[in-house]
Amino acid sequence: MSLKETVHFKWYKHLLILLFLFACFQGSAWITAAEFSQVFQNSSQMTAFLSRFIHPDFSYLPKLVEPMIKTLQMSLLGTVIGLVFAIPISFLATTVVTENRWLSTIFRFLLGLVRTIPTLLLAALFVAIFGIGEATGVLTIAVFTFGMVSQLMFQAIETIDFGPIEAAAAVGANKMQIAVWSIAPQVLSQFASYAFYAFEVNVRASTVLGYVGAGGIGVILNSSLALLNYERVSIIILTILITVALVDKLSEQVRRSLL
Repeated sequence: MSLKETVHFKWYKHLLILLFLFACFQGSAWITAAEFSQVFQNSSQMTAFLSRFIHPDFSYLPKLVEPMIKTLQMSLLGTVIGLVFAIPISFLATTVVTENRWLSTIFRFLLGLVRTIPTLLLAALFVAIFGIGEATGVLTIAVFTFGMVSQLMFQAIETIDFGPIEAAAAVGANKMQIAVWSIAPQVLSQFASYAFYAFEVNVRASTVLGYVGAGGIGVILNSSLALLNYERVSIIILTILITVALVDKLSEQVRRSLL
């Protein structure tokens, strides 16, 4: 095939891909009965919302300090609880420690099951079971952290150097001693990095848990939206954005120093 024919072939190939994607888009819009024109027909409501949203109610800011602190406390406590359970389970989920493929497979299946449940759905289930409050938010964050960090941790364990493990086994060390003295030192910095990353993710997640009654600043955001108080919604979102940005920056600096 000549160079000219090759160029034409690639051009037709790209055109067919674009046509296929457009057909998928049109088919999805037809199946879901989505009418995008309705979005622009309600322009008056959009204008009314934005005209109030761009004027944050700064006088309401002092009342957001305590809910924001509660949100951070929920995130921290839930992260710590999740890590306490994630560390031992991450060791049991890898054959490097257990040397038992069936046992590790069972734990990996359970971790996969936990990770498939969305955070908001998990929070809604816990609210139905335990009731409304910050404790429900902490429990939701703990379970989410457990599933996420356990996965990262056992994958880190499987990439370690096996030399120290073989040396410890040669002198008669048991599995617990091998895990503590041969494996843990190699992954400790990664574990700490994952812990701060989990806290960073949980701060963002905890701000919306209030929508289902799990406490924190999300409760105020939900009620302000329900009352159409868009000036307060604006200052709440601005507070959340600044707090999340600060936590992300701090977490990034700590994780860089650990790796």
